[in-house]
Amino acid sequence: MIAAWIVLGIIVIVAIGAVVSYNRFVSQRQMINDAWANIDTELRRRYDLIPNLVETVKGYAAHEREVFEDVARTRSAAAGATGSPAQQAAAEGPFMAALGRLFAVAENYPQLKANENFLALQSELSNTEDRIQTARRFYNANVRDFNRRVQSFPSSIIANTFHFQAAEFFEIPESIREAGAPQVSFATGPASPDGPPGGPPAPPAPEISMDSAPEASTTAEAPPERPDEPAPGS
Repeated sequence: MIAAWIVLGIIVIVAIGAVVSYNRFVSQRQMINDAWANIDTELRRRYDLIPNLVETVKGYAAHEREVFEDVARTRSAAAGATGSPAQQAAAEGPFMAALGRLFAVAENYPQLKANENFLALQSELSNTEDRIQTARRFYNANVRDFNRRVQSFPSSIIANTFHFQAAEFFEIPESIREAGAPQVSFATGPASPDGPPGGPPAPPAPEISMDSAPEASTTAEAPPERPDEPAPGS
């Protein structure tokens, strides 16, 4: 009889542990889904900023058509990616590279970097990049905890029984992570007195021919002679 109660107690403990483990898997999977939704929201925010940014740059560098087309094409591909986090990250790589080339173009136009609309868009984009990185770290932390339980014993038994599979990380491509988010220096340098910043250089000052200039006299003129003073007593 005692042995039966012991066996029953073990079964109850195992059942409670299995239920707790299952519920924890469900909770962790929901946290991963919520974290990914936050990433997706910030990515959409960034996609929405790009058209206005491109139009602003076009006002100063309309001839950079290839760069603008590349940004538009990669943005469309990244925004249309609806697959796994790994597929989304793969689509983000070319888009971020094209965005970096767009800011490299902006570096060549000091007047553009002083444009208020451009500064506001660049600031908003920078803030969005920070939020994306924060959301990405939070998502990857949840994925790491979830995957560890999927692979660890005894929680792996529950994972295999109820088909909890390891989740994918959202990894930024190595080349983009090393380069960092696109940055623009707002320093336009001191204004040239010969012309406006960013404008064509002023023509050189005309040279004065030394042959036509009047030659300065190199011989000092003698002072006028003073009349002789009368000798004292004369």
